[in-house]
Amino acid sequence: MAKNRQPIAKRCKALGISPAVMGYSKKETNRNPGGQMRKKKSEYALQLTEKQKVKFVYGILEKQFRSYYFDMAERQTGMTGENLLRLLERRLDNVVFRLGFASTRRDARQLVNHGHFTVNGKKVNIPSYLVKPGDVIAVREASRSSVKFSKLTGADAPLVTTPEWMERNKEALEGKILRMPERSDIEFEVEEHLIVELYSK
Repeated sequence: MAKNRQPIAKRCKALGISPAVMGYSKKETNRNPGGQMRKKKSEYALQLTEKQKVKFVYGILEKQFRSYYFDMAERQTGMTGENLLRLLERRLDNVVFRLGFASTRRDARQLVNHGHFTVNGKKVNIPSYLVKPGDVIAVREASRSSVKFSKLTGADAPLVTTPEWMERNKEALEGKILRMPERSDIEFEVEEHLIVELYSK
């Protein structure tokens, strides 16, 4: 399986996003300060940057992004750009990250691949699996005693801000999808209409 191995801090700076969005609150880089201010970007460059930003945040490569998510978003009713972001938010690896069961989306993807989670009681090891309202995502019983997950419960567990479209049961190591994510639930700045314009050419 192809993996995105781009350096986090450097790439975040180039795309104009905070490393905290990726789960890396302490990462930063001082390399080439002001390098992105050398010249005004063209319309195409702005559109390309927005696409690269979304792909990087969710850890998706071009083929899957275009052939699956964008094409699916176009077929749905409503605004294509918002549909695209909602689909990406519903990915199981993103949900695991947003529930606080993994420190980053990369970490969440690996944990899902290794079969540590269930959806409605059934093991799911596909990071791109799309959750829906009513789904219950939980750490597998066999995985809960591991150091990785045991530190997520109890008084010393890290604080997690859960999005409004899901709820988290810390002690049970599970979360429930309450509703579909909305545009306002996206945690980083993105002009999705530029992505639609790019693919419309």
